[in-house]
Amino acid sequence: MTSTKLKHLKQILLQMKTILVAYSGGIDSTFLLKTTYDVLGHANVLAVTADSATYPAEEAKDAARLAASLGAKHETILTNELNNELFIQNPPDRCYHCKKELFTHLWKIADKHNLAVVVDGANHDDLQDFRPGMKAGQELGIRHPLQEAGLTKAEIRQIAREQGLPNWAKPSMPCLSSRFPYGHTIEPLKLRQVEESERYLRSLGFTECRVRHHGDIARIEVQETLFNNIISEPICQKVTAKLKSLGFSYITLDLQGFRSGSMNEVLSKEIING
Repeated sequence: MTSTKLKHLKQILLQMKTILVAYSGGIDSTFLLKTTYDVLGHANVLAVTADSATYPAEEAKDAARLAASLGAKHETILTNELNNELFIQNPPDRCYHCKKELFTHLWKIADKHNLAVVVDGANHDDLQDFRPGMKAGQELGIRHPLQEAGLTKAEIRQIAREQGLPNWAKPSMPCLSSRFPYGHTIEPLKLRQVEESERYLRSLGFTECRVRHHGDIARIEVQETLFNNIISEPICQKVTAKLKSLGFSYITLDLQGFRSGSMNEVLSKEIING
């Protein structure tokens, strides 16, 4: 089944002829970039990474290094969602405003390089999630080859591992703005609090974690199997001290554990279904 989907993906890419890949450095876009490069060759593919205050600083650097190791042409652009009031007010469709700005930039670059299609790394699993950014993609003609081929995240990781991609097991890294309750404004200082808090947790071995920002409260999500680790001494004391040094007054552990997109749990079905 997986080999059939991979073959279908290659057929889809071959028909596109020249492609700009929206490249974050995550496993989905890395696998897509490698496959696109393998199918169409160096001259017909350009990877573009958006560097923004809403992502950890090391993500863009890691993406550039990985693109270079793949031999792909690569550019990094700066985007500033924090200049957009519709974004910083953090409504449920926040991602729409971010992606609309990004995709508009990418099309300008694609036109400059005479590239026919702009693609991103959305996969089949994303169809089951609340993804308002997909609407911006539809409006601006962005293609989703992994999704079109029916490839799931698990299948992408499997193939990437077999191909020896170094980031095949890399945890997902959504925009840092996803750590804030809807309606709470997105501000640079708050973003840095989240970024530094999560970086510290990862340094302690909590590779999949989220620090949700509730004003002066930090709500930590880690996998349930790691609860004993994070509440044990001296880890608990270290985490508490670090996060308080970053400006939080209260440090809490979410007893439901790590789950991507937990801020969407308060949204009504009407909002999610559009």
